[in-house]
Amino acid sequence: MSFYRICSIYLNKILNICFMINQEISKIIKSRKSIYPKDFNEKKIDKKTIIEILENANHAPTHKMTQPWFFKVFSGKSKQKLLKEITSQNQEMTSMAKEKLNFNFEKTSHIICVCMNRNQGLLPEWEEIAATAMAVQNIWLSCVNVDIGGYWSTPKFTSNIKDFLSLSNTQRCLGFFYLGRHDFVNKRNVKRKNIEEETEWFV
Repeated sequence: MSFYRICSIYLNKILNICFMINQEISKIIKSRKSIYPKDFNEKKIDKKTIIEILENANHAPTHKMTQPWFFKVFSGKSKQKLLKEITSQNQEMTSMAKEKLNFNFEKTSHIICVCMNRNQGLLPEWEEIAATAMAVQNIWLSCVNVDIGGYWSTPKFTSNIKDFLSLSNTQRCLGFFYLGRHDFVNKRNVKRKNIEEETEWFV
């Protein structure tokens, strides 16, 4: 082992001790971003990868282990069936809105309907929504540093396709997660708030 390699190993150990948290995890979290269907290249994501992404989603935190999330995945011809249902249930949609939706569906490899079970009487609904949102965050994090991008859309018409999705009265669709492959996306300069200004300490 070279001298530089030994130095690098020890330096990483020192940095991990200094920071106390895994810097690779911090880097992945800070690299998460929305990549929109317009940036997809229309190449397909294989089913094995989709399952791996959903397996990561399945490890989200959940109070009382209710695990309220579940997913309905559309790809290939089934995307057109979903699109047809959306447009038929929303007659007020403008032609421009329909064209944009059709464009997004065509560019996307898989559309994941993010769904949630409401465990009535056991937990407040907001906790189940929060747990499902954390599952979506895990989907997003799974796309970091690979050629897969994602975008969570929460259109108001999701409630209109409840029957199409075969949802019961205790189940809700919380939107669509568009997944697609991309070649390159320009880095956006998004300025985050200064967390120190948003944090109040009590000692």
